[in-house]
Amino acid sequence: MFFQTMGFLEVLFLVKLLHFMNAAADCTIAVCSIGEVIPVKFPFRLEGTPRNCGYPGFDLSCNISGMSLVIPPSGGFLVRDIDYLTQQIRLYDSDNCLPKRLLQLNLSGSPFSAVFHQNYTFLSCPTQLVMSRFAIIDCLSNSTISVLATSSASLVKALSASCDVIRTLLIPVSRPDQYSEGFSSELSEDLLLTWLSPDCHQCETQGGMCGFNGIASQEIICSYDSQRGKSSSGRQDLGVIVLSIGIPVLVCASGIAMSAYFMICHPRRDEVYNTRRSTATAPPQPIILVMGLDESTIESFDKLVLGESKRLPGPNGSTCAICLSEYNSKETLRIIPECKHCFHADCVDEWLRMNGTCPVCRKSPSPAHVTSSNISH
Repeated sequence: MFFQTMGFLEVLFLVKLLHFMNAAADCTIAVCSIGEVIPVKFPFRLEGTPRNCGYPGFDLSCNISGMSLVIPPSGGFLVRDIDYLTQQIRLYDSDNCLPKRLLQLNLSGSPFSAVFHQNYTFLSCPTQLVMSRFAIIDCLSNSTISVLATSSASLVKALSASCDVIRTLLIPVSRPDQYSEGFSSELSEDLLLTWLSPDCHQCETQGGMCGFNGIASQEIICSYDSQRGKSSSGRQDLGVIVLSIGIPVLVCASGIAMSAYFMICHPRRDEVYNTRRSTATAPPQPIILVMGLDESTIESFDKLVLGESKRLPGPNGSTCAICLSEYNSKETLRIIPECKHCFHADCVDEWLRMNGTCPVCRKSPSPAHVTSSNISH
C-alpha cells in the first residue's frame, strides 16, 4: 500500500509541475470556437486560462451563443467586439431586447462605464395612437400597448396626456443623438462601454501588450515581442532544468524502494509502473493569432489634406472615431477604400496594423484599391 501511494504521489507531482509550467508561460491570445472570432487578451481573460492573464472584472466565457461578459448585477451580455486601442467593448442582448436590459442596467459594480450617455424617457402608449408614427420597441410592446423611448422633451410633453411615463434615465449610447426632437428610438444599437483602468492605451498604440509583471504581481507592465520572447525563453530554460533534475531524483528515490518491493511480492508490477509514466502528456501549444494589415497595403489607401472648409467625402462626421478629436484644417486623413470612412492618418495606421477592419463599420478593406495620390478639400 505504501508503494502504491508513492506511485500516486509521483504522478500527482508531474501533473502539478506541468500545471505550474503552463501557468508560468506567457499569456497568449485566445478565442472562442463558437460565434465571431474576437481575440481575447489582457485585461480580458477567457474562462479556463490562468488568472494572471486577466484583470479582475474582465472575465469572459464561451457558450453556444458566443462570447459573454457578466456585468454584476445586470447579468450577462454577448460580446460583439473589443477594441483594445480605444479601450471600448460592444455588447448586445442574446434575446434581441436590449431596451429591456437598459431599463435595469447598473454599471456601478463593474469596471466599465458609458462612452456616451443621453437621457431617454420610456412611454407606454395605446398602439392605435402611435402606430406608423413613431419607432416602437417591439419586444416591450403588444397588440394594444406600444412602448416608445425618446430623448425629446417636447415629444414627452405632447404625448403625456395619452401615454404613461415608464421611466426616465441616462442610457449608454454609441453616439449622442442631436437630431431627435420629435422622434423616438428603438434603441437597437449595441451597448458601447469603455474602461479606464487598467489603462493600456499607450501600450497598445506602441504595438506592445499589457499584462501583470509576473504570476503573483499586481504591477502592470507593457511588453514587446522581443521581451516576451526573452521572458518565455528564460522560463522554458528554467522548466528544462527543473524537469531534468527534479524528475530523475524523484524517480530514482521511489524506484529503489519500489523495485525491492516488486522483486519480493509483485515481479510484474514494473510494467504497470512504466505504462503509467509513459502517459504523461506535454502541455497544449498556445494559439497565437496574427491580425492587421501589412504596411504596403495601409499606404495604398487614399489620403486627403483638409482644407479650410473641412468637407469630407462619404459618411463621415467632424471628429475622428479613434481619438475622438475634431478635425482641423491642414490635417492629413486616410480613407478606408470600401466604406469611405475617414480618420486621422496616424490614428488609423496604428489601428490597421493590429486590425484588418474599419474601426467604424468593421468592413475589411480591399488591397485592390491601390493609389498613392493625396487629395485636398
